[in-house]
Amino acid sequence: MISVAEFMTKDLVTVREADDLALAEALLKLGGIRHLPVVRDRKLIGILTQRDVLRSGASGKASARELAVSEVMTKEPTSIRPGLGLAQAARLMLERKFGCLPVCEDDGTLVGIVTEADFVRFAADVVR
Repeated sequence: MISVAEFMTKDLVTVREADDLALAEALLKLGGIRHLPVVRDRKLIGILTQRDVLRSGASGKASARELAVSEVMTKEPTSIRPGLGLAQAARLMLERKFGCLPVCEDDGTLVGIVTEADFVRFAADVVR
């Protein structure tokens, strides 16, 4: 069994709840990513997605500087533990139509993330 810990992305780009939406949007674009975990003292408190930014209506506008990440993020996102099996994580993402799953220790400390793109890369490697 492959565990989430063996598969997850550990080099994370994160934002804080007080950061402005313009900064978050820039990080998404510059990093070529679609999901930003929101942390407070290394603990996961939310998730901000490209879709959240677009839905806010502030994308690329001056008003994005006036909105805090906390106003747009999904609060209390579903997360998984590092020891979970990869197949279980994939099933959860499919069933709930999640684009990502943050990976946290029991105390809520963010240690990684698993995304749809990670699974596509994995499938491409397996098929090759």
